[in-house]
Amino acid sequence: ITVATCSLNQWALDFEGNLKRILESIRIAKAKGAKLRVGPELEISGYGCYDHFLESDTYLHSWEVLAEILKSEEARDMILDIGMPVMHKTVTYNCRVILCNGKIELIRPKIFLANDGNYRELRFFTPWVSKKVEKHYLPRMIQSITGQFTVPFGDTVVSTLDTCIGCETCEELFTPQSPHISMGLDGVEVFTNSSGSHHELRKLDTRIDLIKAATAKVGGIYLYANQQGCDGDRLYYDGCAMIVMNGNVIAQGSQFSLRDVEVVTATVDLEDVRSFRARCASRGIQATHTEAYERQDVNFSLSHPHTDGDLSVVPDKPRPPFYHTPEEEIALGPACWMWDYLRRSKTAGYFLPLSGGIDSCATAVIVASMCRLVVKEAAAGNEQVIEDARRLAGQGDTKYIPTDPTEFAGQIFYTCYMGTSNSSDETRQRAKRLAGVIGSYHTDLNMDTVVTAIHGLFSLVTGKTPQYRIHGGSNTENLALQNIQARLRMLLAYLFAQLLPWCRSKEGGLLVLGSANVDESLRGYLTKYDCSSADINPIGAISKNDLKGFIAYAQKEFKMDILGEFLDATPTAELEPITEDYVQSDEVDMGMSYSELSQYGTLRKVDRCGPFSMFYKLVHEWGQHLRPTEVAAKVKRFFFYYSINRHKMTTITPSYHAEGYSPDDNRFDLRPFLYNASWKWQFSRIDQAADNLEHSKDFGTASRSA
Repeated sequence: ITVATCSLNQWALDFEGNLKRILESIRIAKAKGAKLRVGPELEISGYGCYDHFLESDTYLHSWEVLAEILKSEEARDMILDIGMPVMHKTVTYNCRVILCNGKIELIRPKIFLANDGNYRELRFFTPWVSKKVEKHYLPRMIQSITGQFTVPFGDTVVSTLDTCIGCETCEELFTPQSPHISMGLDGVEVFTNSSGSHHELRKLDTRIDLIKAATAKVGGIYLYANQQGCDGDRLYYDGCAMIVMNGNVIAQGSQFSLRDVEVVTATVDLEDVRSFRARCASRGIQATHTEAYERQDVNFSLSHPHTDGDLSVVPDKPRPPFYHTPEEEIALGPACWMWDYLRRSKTAGYFLPLSGGIDSCATAVIVASMCRLVVKEAAAGNEQVIEDARRLAGQGDTKYIPTDPTEFAGQIFYTCYMGTSNSSDETRQRAKRLAGVIGSYHTDLNMDTVVTAIHGLFSLVTGKTPQYRIHGGSNTENLALQNIQARLRMLLAYLFAQLLPWCRSKEGGLLVLGSANVDESLRGYLTKYDCSSADINPIGAISKNDLKGFIAYAQKEFKMDILGEFLDATPTAELEPITEDYVQSDEVDMGMSYSELSQYGTLRKVDRCGPFSMFYKLVHEWGQHLRPTEVAAKVKRFFFYYSINRHKMTTITPSYHAEGYSPDDNRFDLRPFLYNASWKWQFSRIDQAADNLEHSKDFGTASRSA
């Protein structure tokens, strides 16, 4: 049999576009000889509708789209596994709808809902009960097409003339008691999984390992479909549709792509599943004791009558799975997300305050990577990319095709160095040279006159003149003077983003890019409403260490020698005056290193550690080179600054989600933003534990040995 799965770049509530992409995927699958096509989770409505799933309109329009699919010629002579929301007995469910030859064979609601991290499915949907099946009364618009009044609704499987198919949806693969176990024991040979799974650095191997393990244990053919692209918020769904059989990857799609439709097919032999299962006697014993699923009989076969006699038909062979390095993931994931965001927002391009530091440098290089991907897809004849590129470049009525990434960057990417008397010539020149290499439309300004005007206004009103710390001012004065510069940069960024295209006789405004990394956001090392406040931030959930690795990769891969200068430079905000014996340093200002921040972030979010448990983990990890009281001081310092700055996360710029310890307050990391920053009870317990450890016999022995 030949089977097909796909990755679709669906968009929340874009019913017309979503229908177009679904039909295109069916056409491609059919042209490749497939008789089973599986699509992503909630592909009709788009996964990221969120509270729109609470509106009846979403369900009405989903049925209208399904009606168009049922009437289409594409839906003939195929089994289609389609994702959409369904209201059953006035309760909302996340469902798979199985179609065959213009009929609905069953509606399978999701049993285990994703409700952690970025997911809140229990807010919109209700989980179904395992192996429960009821009648669903179809809307009249569907009745008039299919001639059906009711269809099965529930956890049931499909029996064709030659095999048995069972559905699994996204989260159900990740649960301890996944449905594929009991389905496989009950004779299901083909498993479909329709997902809305987002990209996170170093996550893909978890997904692939689970699919391989599923079929390695119970045998079978596993078709994994996923959404791909920006659905309308912080997540990038990273595709990678795949077909796995008996624990081996047979076919794998791309993880990052500018293609709106990607179909993955494979030809497999059902007898290989049956012989694989026959190897294990204990499987047969467990199968005998497994409660049977209700089966929906479908008078249809996945095999073609001529296949067995056609000697040119050869089953696809296993292949090793493909993984990108983390550096490649940073180069590709945010770039694809930014392209979707840019073209769908109907704006004219991106504007980036380019400081000459590594963070804004990384953001600029990601834009450069996006331009490289656009040129590559245009050369491959991707009509959608060409159409979008023409509009963005202001060449909509011409035959313009982007052929050079730097030329295309000059059309849609604007950078600006916003210097003051505290800025160094080194950062100014680095920013200028980087802009030249990338090809951005670059401006360079000195905003001292604006800063001086604000200083003068304050002094005029209050009669007081604040001073920098090196000029005798207090910490309060010093911080306020730094924040004035930072916030003025945000105001100027939005002014230039609105008017620079106009200066070039172009239509539209620009999206402002932020460039605060995840570690600085976690620590709160940023000014509220400064250049960290932007429209979107491609690096806001990426650590400083990962960004350095990415820049080192891009220096070689993109042939940008200038990037070596950014790697060698000391990270600095350049908000205080530079003297012979003082240059501002980010890590000195923060009182902790970026490596430490990454470790704090992982322990706080991923490992769910409060102050006390974080101390106990770190005192064992760092105990060979730090005393317990020193570890205690570091942990307390982190939690103090984290808690007094947590309020900044309520206004943080929407960032590409790439890291498991992102402090994004919007949906991912739900915590108070007004803390008792003294942490009196917790810190006293840490101090007591540290003191006990230092006075213990084991600590003295360990210290002498170290």
